[in-house]
Amino acid sequence: MRALLWACLALWAGQASALSLEDYLDQPERYGQVLLMRHAMAPGTGDPGDFELGNCASQRNLDARGQAQAIATGERLSAAGFAPQVIATSPWCRCHQTARLLALGEPEVDMGLASFFQGHVQRADTLAAFDALLGRIGERSAILVTHFVVISAVAGRSPASGGLVAFNPRTQESWSID
Repeated sequence: MRALLWACLALWAGQASALSLEDYLDQPERYGQVLLMRHAMAPGTGDPGDFELGNCASQRNLDARGQAQAIATGERLSAAGFAPQVIATSPWCRCHQTARLLALGEPEVDMGLASFFQGHVQRADTLAAFDALLGRIGERSAILVTHFVVISAVAGRSPASGGLVAFNPRTQESWSID
């Protein structure tokens, strides 16, 4: 019985921090102006042993499902009226592919969104660059396409591939977007 109670409380807590895209867009002063997005579906985990940052052929890339997922997310954001003033992406090809397929504007590459999962870059360097990116964004609206580890580190969220997280840089609060 106690386990059931804890499971229900955990489910409730997760739901309490979920947010619709429409609610997010209606209250930017509360929820912040930054959307974090985990890159769309790219089968596998991590990167191959011959990984090179500037060489997409040596990386995990979006498959057809991931491409369709990124396009659908971009269409959903556009239909809801989300027009970010800043679009930034990790230098990893799967993130850049996702950002371009959103069709919300031309993305800029930023090391503050780089994955430190396999040690290709250092966690501290990514997080310092992330803070600098937020400083450059200021009060502008933004979508930042990045990796699970970055979103988890800065927002404490665990989005699925293609998932969105609202992030308020002033309060450091975050909400998963349904």
